[in-house]
Amino acid sequence: MFDKEKVKLGIAPIGWCNDDMPELGAENSFKQTIDEMALAGFTGCEIGNKYPKDPAELKKQLDLRGMRIASRWFSSFLLTKPYKEVEADFIKELDFLAAVGADRINVSEQSYSIQGKDIPILTGGHKHVMNDDEWKTLCQGLDGLGKVAVEHGFKLCFHHHMGTVVQTAAETDRMMANTDPRYVFLCYDTGHFTFAGEDPLTMLKKYVDRVGHVHLKDMRLPVVAQARANNWSFLTAVRNGAFTVPGDGGVDFDPVFKVLADAKYQGWLLVEGEQDPAKADPLEYAIKARKYIAAHTGL
Repeated sequence: MFDKEKVKLGIAPIGWCNDDMPELGAENSFKQTIDEMALAGFTGCEIGNKYPKDPAELKKQLDLRGMRIASRWFSSFLLTKPYKEVEADFIKELDFLAAVGADRINVSEQSYSIQGKDIPILTGGHKHVMNDDEWKTLCQGLDGLGKVAVEHGFKLCFHHHMGTVVQTAAETDRMMANTDPRYVFLCYDTGHFTFAGEDPLTMLKKYVDRVGHVHLKDMRLPVVAQARANNWSFLTAVRNGAFTVPGDGGVDFDPVFKVLADAKYQGWLLVEGEQDPAKADPLEYAIKARKYIAAHTGL
């Protein structure tokens, strides 16, 4: 299976405090969050809104717990801002991440995104669909940022995401086909492909050689069906428990693990299950995810 020296396990803080809806988990502190991550058996995490803004302080607190930063989200606005402005913000993020020992950055194009709005994401034509000129701007911009990332010792991992301009399999295909594989990698997310009505395994088989980061996100399929039937927004779906941790939903992870292992994937497997912590105790679900991964991968 996986090489334990080259594959690391992390968990996102979004199960403790939600970035899109900070009121979910507002009571959970940064130290409680990383204490519970470490207690559950994880050695890495991404960055949430409660984390220290000083990289030295952040690294100190993580070092005390035997943890490190795996990556962090970067909102690009390549369609709506000048490229140089986006690049300058991107470099600042790379500098911060380098200071805390990371070498991945997850980029999501947030121009026209509706993920943070109470707008239906699956029906009704509310999601922005790019024209040819916008596709060219996006892909050229990603190549530019990806080249900068490589120069800084990083991999740019593009995060397909519900409510954004790259949500579907077809949109992911077009983005991957029109970006340079030397500079643009995929942040592969089992949950977002499932939520979008796509087959996550098919997408992984297609792009496994360009996967730079993995989000292990499970889906409660009956809740997803409700989201479709009732035209829910992304936020409403989160509040109602569409997302969960591996082993608690309907995603079949065994073939996903096998494809990654057979391809000799190196990097992070990062649990990400955004839920309301008042309904889903973060420590309980972190432990559940860690036990599931151990049982199914040996990691």
